[in-house]
Amino acid sequence: MTIRREWATPLTIGAFGLLAVTGTLMFFHLDTGLNKTAHEWLGWVLLAGAGLHIAANFIGFKRHLAQPRARAVMGVFALLLALSFLPLGGSGKPPFVAPVQALAAAPLPVLAAVARVSPEQMRQRLADAGVAAAPGSDSVPALAGADTRRQMQLLNTVLAAR
Repeated sequence: MTIRREWATPLTIGAFGLLAVTGTLMFFHLDTGLNKTAHEWLGWVLLAGAGLHIAANFIGFKRHLAQPRARAVMGVFALLLALSFLPLGGSGKPPFVAPVQALAAAPLPVLAAVARVSPEQMRQRLADAGVAAAPGSDSVPALAGADTRRQMQLLNTVLAAR
């Protein structure tokens, strides 16, 4: 089967355009709706399109790899990729984790106040979520364990507007 440029190039261009726009929106925190989901999942389309584009233009691709300038540019990007894995500054966690952990660590009566319900209503919400608030388990980590994702799910369940 021959890979046709008539398909590979427009696929690559279209996917690049989508990722460029959604990535720019995400960078400036202007993304809405499905922008982030489209960016993450349709990135695979760009990879497929780039692979097809390389396959359709393999002779030219090999020629580029033979040029020192092209190898240097690709080497710089490979180095930047490697450096992006280093834990330089910050906790390495997304910025929303610290506030979520602080909210989760709050005693259940405080969490009830945040949700604008009584402590009894909060305990009922927990029970409705299948979580029994035993004596001494007065915070989300005590109920859900140390897993931040599970804590966020529980917070979402008990804080969701009814």
